[in-house]
Amino acid sequence: MKFSLFSKSESQSVIDLFKSVFSASEGEAEGQVIADFVSNLITTTKPQDLIGCIAEENEVFVGCIFFSRFTVPSGTTAFILSPVAVSTNVQGTGIGQKLIQYGLDYLSSQNVNLVFTYGNPSYYSKTGFAKINENIVKAPYPLSQPIGWLAQSLDGKKIEAIAGPTQCVEALNNPDLW
Repeated sequence: MKFSLFSKSESQSVIDLFKSVFSASEGEAEGQVIADFVSNLITTTKPQDLIGCIAEENEVFVGCIFFSRFTVPSGTTAFILSPVAVSTNVQGTGIGQKLIQYGLDYLSSQNVNLVFTYGNPSYYSKTGFAKINENIVKAPYPLSQPIGWLAQSLDGKKIEAIAGPTQCVEALNNPDLW
């Protein structure tokens, strides 16, 4: 298994991976929605605000994740993990967690302090994410599943309450995603 950082030259292969994974689990319409979202994320986000990580096996992409800049009122350097895709034929083998850990290690090396995600707590807790509530850090939009609002500190400091609004990159700036 090879892990690497995403390059824009890999855009179509990554978009195809997300479409395939989400079509298999959620249906073709949702697969297309996620593919369009990933395309939008890649094309509208400044390079310094987007970090992608890829898992490759036998020269085939089997996983991809993206972290994008997440602005918090305190000015702390933060990113949000979304979306995540692992090929259906290798799901359940730990590749997703290894890929997320690879990305978290990279973010830590870049002096990122906080990382957020919005998803299944039992899955993301395996890589250090913990539930937080919006009294600690507010999500950019109302959460349809508040139990899925998760964060972790990469600098070893406790996550303190940060008052005020947060902001995500343009591609995530859609209340339907929250």
